Amino acid sequence: MIKNESKEMYLKILDKLNFYDLIFTANAVRKKYRGDKVELCAIVNAKSGKCSEDCSFCAQSSRYKTDSPVYPLVDKDEILKKAIEAKKHKVKRFSIVISGKKPSKQELKQIGETIEHLTKKEINTCASLGFLNYDELCYLRDCGLQRVHCNIESSEKFFPEICTTHSFSSKVQTLEQAKKAGLSICSGGVFGLGENWSDRVDMAYFLKDLNVDSVPINFLIPIKGTPMEHRTPLSPIDALKIIALFRLILPQKDIRICGGRQLLGEFSSWIFIAGANALMTGNYLTTQGRHYIDDLKFIENHGLEVDFVVS
Repeated sequence: MIKNESKEMYLKILDKLNFYDLIFTANAVRKKYRGDKVELCAIVNAKSGKCSEDCSFCAQSSRYKTDSPVYPLVDKDEILKKAIEAKKHKVKRFSIVISGKKPSKQELKQIGETIEHLTKKEINTCASLGFLNYDELCYLRDCGLQRVHCNIESSEKFFPEICTTHSFSSKVQTLEQAKKAGLSICSGGVFGLGENWSDRVDMAYFLKDLNVDSVPINFLIPIKGTPMEHRTPLSPIDALKIIALFRLILPQKDIRICGGRQLLGEFSSWIFIAGANALMTGNYLTTQGRHYIDDLKFIENHGLEVDFVVS
């Protein structure tokens, strides 16, 4: 539970502290706890579109008319091909992501077989599969799954503003069940949805209390056809301040920059100085990302080293 004095302290820091002092403080915390290594992850959009949920930022909802691709669960050999390509480019962790509230029994079985396939190739596996129960998570763990991803998206207070078809607590329950099953957990969210700084501080403290291992930070790039299509993107300065805030509140965790990096523009090289120590590379779910080679060069140009150890 966040203490009011702690929340007020961070809100004052954000309001009063010079931007550069904030960023350089976060950089010092990153160096102290995470060193000069950067971890890369990548994903495959293994099943796309026709999602029943109404997340207001998402192109894959069946409720919105977007140009997002629609296709069923892809075959395990295609996923393996993409995972091997990622591993060749020093990607430490590869995640299977599907649209929808949760996979069917047949899809879950197929995903489990795919994870076994990846594990045999010494590929670290993650999955973002919606609201799985304990038994389903244990099944995937026994297939070789190491980490579960489920974004809480924003603060508990703000969440109903961006989704009405499922609850904040259902996401938390999935993460807690994953922890109970002995899996690593990855959870963060999307910024620039209309939330305020108080929501961002609340969210960071919630993730701290949940003791997540990795915090993906996404910045909204408005997608035509979604309720968020006309929202003004965050400024690069605010995006960097969000990264710094999460590094300060979660000093020992992986702060992972994912979708929406392009809004940083000429400030993109500041993400590590702001406190990030991990990146999603390659393409995202429905938008293009950066090629592996470009990100490897990006890291090298900052005098940093890729953290690439297969566990």
